[in-house]
Amino acid sequence: MEPQQSLESLARELAALPPSLGPVRLIGIDGHAGSGKSTFAERLAGALGGAPVLHLDDVATHEELFGWTGRLRTQVLEPLAAGRAAHWAPYDWVERRFGAERVLEPAPVLLVEGVGAGRRALRPRLARLLWMETPREKSWGRGRNRDGRELSDFWDGWERAELAHFSDDPSRPFAHTLVHQSGTGYEWTSGVSATPGTAPSVTERHGLPQA
Repeated sequence: MEPQQSLESLARELAALPPSLGPVRLIGIDGHAGSGKSTFAERLAGALGGAPVLHLDDVATHEELFGWTGRLRTQVLEPLAAGRAAHWAPYDWVERRFGAERVLEPAPVLLVEGVGAGRRALRPRLARLLWMETPREKSWGRGRNRDGRELSDFWDGWERAELAHFSDDPSRPFAHTLVHQSGTGYEWTSGVSATPGTAPSVTERHGLPQA
């Protein structure tokens, strides 16, 4: 077991990786819906000095819960790979349409978080894949509690879609790092795809993340 370290140490490790997408180090944060990906990504982004975070909820739609890879590739990945700014429009889940265009400049580190961030279409572009090690049923329970009864039908459909997605295109077996949530914060350990020499465990104690 390694001595306790902070998110800043993980941030330094990620920033030192070779670029994986043009000049960008693309870091994927995957896990079940409700597993705490967004909270962890925002805190890690802060430790990286304000690194941008791309939320895959902004890329998916009601009709394309997981069918968004082509749009992500043409609007975001290909421009960044060429060192150009990406121009993309986030999806509005209330209005059921895409919103105003946003610009994403190439950055030293870009976090992409969401269910499917470690799918096979993205993995070749990732410098590191992190998996939120929260059990599926616990994650889904958090998500349902967060969103309330009015979205119960959506969650029924989402759970079926997520099961089908991970059955066909699992992410966890390819994760370099498994992120655990404890009563005092985060702990992370090497995943199956960790490279030799990766520290076996580092710990962050800045408070329990939300679902």
